[in-house]
Amino acid sequence: MPGNLEVGRQKLDWVRARMPVLEGIRARFARERSLEGLTVVGVLHVEAKTCALALALQAAGARVRLAASNPLTTDDDAVAAVREAGVETHAVRGESLEQFRAGLAAMLEPAPDVIVDDGADLVALVHERGQGRGKLRGSTEETTAGVTRLRALERSGELLFPAINVNDATMKHQFDNRFGTGQSAIEGIVNATNVLIAGKVAVVAGYGWAGRGVAARLHGLGAEVIVTEVDPARAIEARMDGFQVRPMREAAARADLIVTVTGRPGVVRAEHIALLRDGCLLANAGHFDVEISKPDLARLAPQRRTVRPNVEEYRFPDGRRVYLLAEGRLVNLAAAQGHPVEIMDLSFALQALSVEHLARHGPSLAIRVHPVPPELDAAVARAALAPFGVAIDDPTPEQLKYAELWQGGTT
Repeated sequence: MPGNLEVGRQKLDWVRARMPVLEGIRARFARERSLEGLTVVGVLHVEAKTCALALALQAAGARVRLAASNPLTTDDDAVAAVREAGVETHAVRGESLEQFRAGLAAMLEPAPDVIVDDGADLVALVHERGQGRGKLRGSTEETTAGVTRLRALERSGELLFPAINVNDATMKHQFDNRFGTGQSAIEGIVNATNVLIAGKVAVVAGYGWAGRGVAARLHGLGAEVIVTEVDPARAIEARMDGFQVRPMREAAARADLIVTVTGRPGVVRAEHIALLRDGCLLANAGHFDVEISKPDLARLAPQRRTVRPNVEEYRFPDGRRVYLLAEGRLVNLAAAQGHPVEIMDLSFALQALSVEHLARHGPSLAIRVHPVPPELDAAVARAALAPFGVAIDDPTPEQLKYAELWQGGTT
């Protein structure tokens, strides 16, 4: 169903008024036109904040096209508004797998100059088709799952162009992953279910930056939080942060709620599903819908029905019921509005600057996965100070000299 254009305009106006860092970049882009004549394509969660990024890139002179990175995370109203602004968009909420694949394919016709990816699905298609040499200056990636795929291509020697790892930039992972996922995942769970978090036994699978955020906010709402991990250092960190750390088999048997945030398949699988308590909620905040094994769930609990929007009930032969939220897809976007706008201001500012960097330097960069240049990370941090009401000190000449000596290895 087509989105409401007027509502889409209102959504875009709302987010742009709360994205001062990106809007500052957009204003400079409009003056300098640093992407003039280039085609920039994005495979992203196409909602209002993403559309603000598209408009910033368009202001720099780029031809911008968007496709969905997830069938359930498109905002049709925002799509209507950004199409009106001249951004070609191939995304509709609830699209089929065929529509999703067609959207990816459309991003390569004509060949783009820069890719902005979320999960590396378009990068994977480019490599499958062998279209990455020549015109394509590079890609940016903002998810752990996508960076993992890029590094696998780099290790195998198959990577066709330089890629910028936006996900691990300081101004991305310390804010987007922790504060963004932490708040928005819980918003999705509560929006879908209307349940009370306080008093629940909540299991968080994975204690990376996103898992840290989810665990902290569940604890803040009164849940008893158990963390599961495969990394010993992260497991110790979770314990020192005050959380119980248990294997998933032990945790699943006690859980009222399980949230997966690992980027790995089969985190909750048959051996765990068989132990779930009646009424347990299953939610995923990782990029792909593979962390909770849906085939195992359907086999062990074959009676299935939709009981609320974004809530599917699975009933076991013994009468127990468990509830899968948002089809096991990103609960924070499928059942809520995604990361808070102030968080995405930082992440999309990094994306915009990284696209500009590839436009200028991509042809001369080594074909590997690159970090965001430190000066771009620092520029976003400094631009965000005033909007967050923060003022900091400047280092003294003596402190700067000491830092130079220390960095040079002199004692």
